[in-house]
Amino acid sequence: MVRFLLRFIGLLLLALAFIFVVYDGIRSISDGGILVTKTSYVWSALHEASLKAFQGLVEQKAGVEAWQIGVATVLDQPASLIFCVLGIVLIVLGRKKKPLIGYARD
Repeated sequence: MVRFLLRFIGLLLLALAFIFVVYDGIRSISDGGILVTKTSYVWSALHEASLKAFQGLVEQKAGVEAWQIGVATVLDQPASLIFCVLGIVLIVLGRKKKPLIGYARD
């Protein structure tokens, strides 16, 4: 059941990444330049209070440098890239194990 849930959420994230690729492509064509939707913009558009709370939590537990170097750089990446990577990771974690030939799985 957990593997199914991981694969399902991974596929949803891949679909969301594709939607953002199409959205960014349409915006880029209509503007005449390359436009990319950042992950921080998507998060703040959905729920800005949770982004601020997460920033405060990271700065409190790990320090301001951890936010600036680690989390802020990830949030400045394109949303399509982040959702695609997360989707692939979840699909790989939820994949079925290959059967061993000639050995008993313990």
